[in-house]
Amino acid sequence: MAIDYQQMAFYALGGLAFFLFGVKYMSNALQNVAGDKLRSFLEKGTRTPVRGVLLGALVTAIIQSSSGTTVLTVGLVNSGLLTLRQAIGVIMGANIGTTVTAYLIGFKLEHYALPVLALGVFLLFFFKNKKVVNMGQVLFGLGMLFYGMETMGKGFSPLRNSEFFLNLMVNIEGRAILGVLVGAIFTALVQSSSATIGVLQELAYQGAITYGQAVPILFGDNIGTTITALLAAIGTSVAAKRTALSHCLFNLLGTMIFLPLFMFGIFPEMVRLFTNYICFLLPGFEGTWEVINVKMQLAQTHGVFNLSNTLIQFPFVSFLAAMVTRIIPGEDIVTRFEPEYLEPRLLANPPVALGQVGREVIRMGILAKKSLEYAAAYFFTELKTEAEKAVQIEKVINNLQRKITDYIVKVSEEKLSEEDNNRAYTYVQAIIDIERVGDHTENIVELTEIRIEKNVVFSKNAMTDISEMFAKTLATYEQAVKCLEKHDPWLAQEVVKSDDTIDEMEKELRRTHIARLNEGTCSGEAGAIYLDILSNLERIGDHAVNIAQYVLGKR
Repeated sequence: MAIDYQQMAFYALGGLAFFLFGVKYMSNALQNVAGDKLRSFLEKGTRTPVRGVLLGALVTAIIQSSSGTTVLTVGLVNSGLLTLRQAIGVIMGANIGTTVTAYLIGFKLEHYALPVLALGVFLLFFFKNKKVVNMGQVLFGLGMLFYGMETMGKGFSPLRNSEFFLNLMVNIEGRAILGVLVGAIFTALVQSSSATIGVLQELAYQGAITYGQAVPILFGDNIGTTITALLAAIGTSVAAKRTALSHCLFNLLGTMIFLPLFMFGIFPEMVRLFTNYICFLLPGFEGTWEVINVKMQLAQTHGVFNLSNTLIQFPFVSFLAAMVTRIIPGEDIVTRFEPEYLEPRLLANPPVALGQVGREVIRMGILAKKSLEYAAAYFFTELKTEAEKAVQIEKVINNLQRKITDYIVKVSEEKLSEEDNNRAYTYVQAIIDIERVGDHTENIVELTEIRIEKNVVFSKNAMTDISEMFAKTLATYEQAVKCLEKHDPWLAQEVVKSDDTIDEMEKELRRTHIARLNEGTCSGEAGAIYLDILSNLERIGDHAVNIAQYVLGKR
């Protein structure tokens, strides 16, 4: 009987499309259900690599996407919320958590695809409650996943009689490295190891490939899935790049360890023993290795590989961190998200505790200056990385304001001297002004984004003028932070004088820019953005004066 290759391709590609959509839709819905809790979960619960592994596995099992977890982890490292060692633990756990999808497929739930889809649609269309709607999305995605598997099965079934495909698979069985390469490339293209492992399971179930042919491809799938994290690390900090590379090396080393064991028949025996003597203890798991279907055999293989790989490499987390640090040299300039100087054990000694508050306030002030420098660089260079650094620091500043305020409140619970009370008041007021500087910096970034998106061009004179305004504002604000640090009244007076210059400069630049608008050398849209940036810089000067006046005792 002739094979209808067109129909086979339609079913296979359509089924893969359903499957990928189902995985993505379900993953997004699960992340919506979890909300920001996942992020804070990882932030707070990864103080040791062991906890990182457990949380990485749990989070990935919840959102059904190891790529989602690793990309989130790269983002947390880039924000300074996780260290490299903590992140490696999370990535190891993510590899374990991703096996859940393969097990779901192994249970052969395709027959329930349409009822699950129907239930998902019912919840989506007939309820307005957000949680119910999210659950509907989860069920719809799950149903689409199973429906995609069933459709792919129809497309793959003729392959068992295809001489060309069978010869291809025989070549892979004799050349395991070729199988690894095929799996890595396919997963890198699809960017979902769940999808490629699902395809493998369905091919094996249809009899198109054998277990021995599938396993090397499965190893390759684990390498190919790291491409998502590597792509996410483009343009990020050195630490974030190292995190993405550690994910790639972890899976690559795992394949290098287990591929020879597979070729010598040791690894398949490990999986068989695991299935026969450990898995029978699990509820809902029935049968031995010889009885379970090939889909579940591959799920077991995937699970044992990731679990064993983590157990073997976990003691060498520090070595892996050192390796990626050597491969990607450079200074890690990630800004620490949490306070550096607020020590809870000093709260009983208010003068010392307030000294630590002062150090943290100055750190916050310096960060705001860096953020403004990055915003200025973004305005003149249009490099997206400069904007990202400015916004990242602004988030740190917001967090520091909350943490410093809470710490001062706790210090104030002790009886303070009049001098300490004044210091505490000055710090509370100063961090409000510093946080506002961060807000105005973020406004400048947003205005620059609008300028770039709309391709707004300023005249040469306008760019020169605003460059001078940036420089004067930065210098004045830097003076304000220094006068607060040294408690220097003379320097505070200089800040007040500098702000008077900024006010005059802002008025003059407004007049000259309006003249340019009237002459037609600048557009109206350019004028609006230009004047808004001037206004934000002038307001930063005002906050610098406020800080100086706290030092002078005038506020």
